[in-house]
Amino acid sequence: MKRIVINDVKTSAIVEVPTPRAVEDWALVKILSAPMCTEYKFYVAGTMPDYPLGHEAAGEVVEVARPGPVKVGDRVVVMPQYPCGRCALCIDGEYIHCQDTYDMKEFTGSSEGDSTYAQYILKPSWLLPKIPDDISYDHAGMLCCGLGPAFGAMNRMNVTAFDTVLITGLGPVGLGGIINAVSRNARVIAAGHNPYRVKLAKDLGADAVINPKEVNALQQILDITNDRGVDKAIDCAGISSAQRLCVEATRRHGEIAFVGESGDLSINISDDMIRNGLKLHGIWHYNLNDIPRLFQIVQTQQHLIERLITHTYPLGRVEKAWERQLSRQCGKVVLHPWG
Repeated sequence: MKRIVINDVKTSAIVEVPTPRAVEDWALVKILSAPMCTEYKFYVAGTMPDYPLGHEAAGEVVEVARPGPVKVGDRVVVMPQYPCGRCALCIDGEYIHCQDTYDMKEFTGSSEGDSTYAQYILKPSWLLPKIPDDISYDHAGMLCCGLGPAFGAMNRMNVTAFDTVLITGLGPVGLGGIINAVSRNARVIAAGHNPYRVKLAKDLGADAVINPKEVNALQQILDITNDRGVDKAIDCAGISSAQRLCVEATRRHGEIAFVGESGDLSINISDDMIRNGLKLHGIWHYNLNDIPRLFQIVQTQQHLIERLITHTYPLGRVEKAWERQLSRQCGKVVLHPWG
């Protein structure tokens, strides 16, 4: 099979490697859609990561080693990571936090089959939810990082139509957050400064977009909310200034979810937490039991998801795809390994 490797700074190659085989309760999936996340950082650095290159995909099951939840021909979403499936967290659906993850090479005898920047991937069968017939592979792939993290945040905070939600950071995760909020009929205030993504945020249904770099950004949010502040906030930027804006813009007894990684946030326990009664959440993904609800969002918001996916590229143009991501003149970018 073909797989992408990064050889040097902004230099990659397609290599031929052995196609993995299904083993025990792991199925082999032909990747037909691979949404791209932050792998461009490794492209810029010129190094392969210590973990798999890519973690989002949708495709077709082409081989199983024994009967199980999926069969050959099933259209599936490929959930991230390699959790054990046996611990309390996995059983409860919180597999993303599993502390007993598999070692791919040790379990399968091969180092191939864990990257989504490739034509095939191996996955535990229970991490392959079946795609409804009326959903395309590209749209189904949004269940990973396109919609997933923000969905997990909104579920944790029980966002409803009565809420005003602030979303900071208008990368693909934040843009997907707007779709999640719209699906719940919440009012959305988005914070971003990239003109391309500001326009896209409005097209996706944001009620207002403020520039967080403006000195009166906080006051703009307070003006919109009658000096009360937002009910809930989700940071998808992963930078301290955006996280701080979430803290300051959220009303008393409100809730904040941190989705964007990185950033060191200074919290004053008395003024920020105790006196304001804020509730903070760390969100990495969502509970596996909520897959049906996510598929429902995809089905009802397909017109918005079509706008969220702004560019697609074949495997041979992965560098063009990474350069597109680096330009930030895009929403979600999708790689087609068989294109």
